[in-house]
Amino acid sequence: MSMNYEASLAYAQELDQVDTLYSFRTRFHFPQHQGKDVIYMCGNSLGLQPRSVEYLMQQELKDWAKHGVEGHFNAANPWFSYHHIFSDRLAKLVGAKKEEVVATNTLTVNLHLLMISFYRPEGNRYKIMMEAGAFPSDQYAVETQVRMHGYDPADAIIEIAPKPGKHIIEEEDILKAIEEAGDSLALVMFGGVNYYTGQYFNLQQITAAAHKVGAYAGYDLAHAAGNIPMQLHDWDVDFACWCSYKYLNSGPGGVGGIFVHEKHCSNPEIFRLGGWWGNDEKDRFKMRKGFVPQHNAGSWQMSNAPVFNMVAHNAALDIHDKAGMKALREKSELLTGYAEFLLKQVKHLSFEIITPSDPSRRGCQLSLLFADKGREVFDALTKNGVIADWREPNVIRIAPVPLYNTFEDVYRFYEILLSVNNIDAS
Repeated sequence: MSMNYEASLAYAQELDQVDTLYSFRTRFHFPQHQGKDVIYMCGNSLGLQPRSVEYLMQQELKDWAKHGVEGHFNAANPWFSYHHIFSDRLAKLVGAKKEEVVATNTLTVNLHLLMISFYRPEGNRYKIMMEAGAFPSDQYAVETQVRMHGYDPADAIIEIAPKPGKHIIEEEDILKAIEEAGDSLALVMFGGVNYYTGQYFNLQQITAAAHKVGAYAGYDLAHAAGNIPMQLHDWDVDFACWCSYKYLNSGPGGVGGIFVHEKHCSNPEIFRLGGWWGNDEKDRFKMRKGFVPQHNAGSWQMSNAPVFNMVAHNAALDIHDKAGMKALREKSELLTGYAEFLLKQVKHLSFEIITPSDPSRRGCQLSLLFADKGREVFDALTKNGVIADWREPNVIRIAPVPLYNTFEDVYRFYEILLSVNNIDAS
């Protein structure tokens, strides 16, 4: 998206005046610094708290006090079916049918449960492909799944890395590697957006390439859900999972989400671990042997819904749904583009933006790789009321989130960065 940006406060404020999403900022609590809202650029790590959470939590506390166990059926939002209230909104969020999604468990728990179903090595087909430098939890999950089946991770895991001297993995390298792995490949499992560089992978192309060689394709969408529009059903993705505490603003350790394509949901040949809440709902209280999975993504649930944990998710998804993914993405491209433009005006600090400059290959995160003094710059930003994110060994990640960040936020961040001087490298 081509824009003639200007590096001025007046220009940033003009953009805010015509921003149709500007008022959504008032729906969130901001941490304070010296009596003012911080410049919060860390929504890619933990989103802000919606103001409506407190009210909705009080409703559940009242229902618990009033009904006790009968709240499972008599609460304002009955706990027995509480997870169903998310289906329509999650489906719109990731481009799915409502039967293909469910809010349940947490991110890495879901990843393990889904890999148990979709990583079924046999004979020569036992390898998993993932991006090098994936989030550690993904690396641990893949490593231990491989070991569980008796394979050596050094042999069974194929990691795709950037070319020497580069930070971004080229799409053609991924597709070529899948083709070369051929019938040895059981599963392709990438992060939708790499947590460190902010690179968004072409999930549609990767999925098609995986299927062409007979492998499943699954994704960790922790940094993609609520950040980038997706069409998981139409792209024929086999499975995906995500957290809700980043761009979905549902609180620390918030409930995770699952997508399983409809072609697998009702397939009895797809093995899944059994749990009470994954069993056929109509037979749930018959208390008998024999796991009969639901014919939807809900069959990957384990225990009953953690309602208090889900209250924040309900509040946050309501806000997100009202804003709409299309409008959020349009603003995100402008807002991130403005941040990129301003950062390129900063000449006195030694860093490069390692996130792709093409808006179609990134979300709202920009990763700044510092040649030196990176930690000192980060500490100086913090002291001046900017909450960003530091990642070892030398990256500052910022995320101007379109749901609550403004163009003025981005400009104020730039002003503070310009004021960071005379840092002693020692």
